[in-house]
Amino acid sequence: MRRALVTGGSSPIGQAICRTLAAAGCEVVIHTHRARDTAQALAAEIAAAGGTATVTAFDVTKTEESRAAVEALLPAGPIQVLVHNAGIHDDVPFAGMSESQWSQVIDVSLNGFYNVARPLILPMMGTRWGRIVAVTSLSALMGNRGQVAYAAAKAGLHGAVRALSLECCSRGITVNAVAPGIIDTPATADLFDAAKLAALVPMKRAGRADEVADLVAFLASDRAGYVSGQIVSINGGMA
Repeated sequence: MRRALVTGGSSPIGQAICRTLAAAGCEVVIHTHRARDTAQALAAEIAAAGGTATVTAFDVTKTEESRAAVEALLPAGPIQVLVHNAGIHDDVPFAGMSESQWSQVIDVSLNGFYNVARPLILPMMGTRWGRIVAVTSLSALMGNRGQVAYAAAKAGLHGAVRALSLECCSRGITVNAVAPGIIDTPATADLFDAAKLAALVPMKRAGRADEVADLVAFLASDRAGYVSGQIVSINGGMA
């Protein structure tokens, strides 16, 4: 059974990814920072459905804390699937953006990727099979007003994915990014009514978290063994 670590696993999209990977036969390690109760409930739900899941809690912005937490997972077996879904946004026009607003967004998405992936990469290479998927955003491809930091962080992941894929291809490891558009979550429910969705999205609806999860699970599977270094957008035809 392959082991999968999903950062930000307690978020709505993260939960969907965890459920889908577990249903595909992975032992899922659900990462959270502060929402331990939500993560534990998800692990129990997965177990009740016949899957296997555990929880780990740490701050992905802290290099040593992340390294210690990730390395503590390895005695039970290598992590062969990493889904970096952790991310935050703090939307504000750039002219009014504080240093802390910029840094916090960059830290979670971009530095968090380094902090989690770096301790896992050599053990993953040792197995000669691996899948790394970064969950990014359509904002990184198209830009979005008020999201300069968020777009920069996610676009940085696109560059990291493309470069890391070249370092890993010969070791049986693929590295890709999934860039969702407007997805139906509590965070977006109040921002986009039916009229706004119809104006913005050619498919006239928001995407579902399980649709994102299905794409991530495909990229994490044997079937996607020849797909690497790609930014795959799931956005209802927006771009």
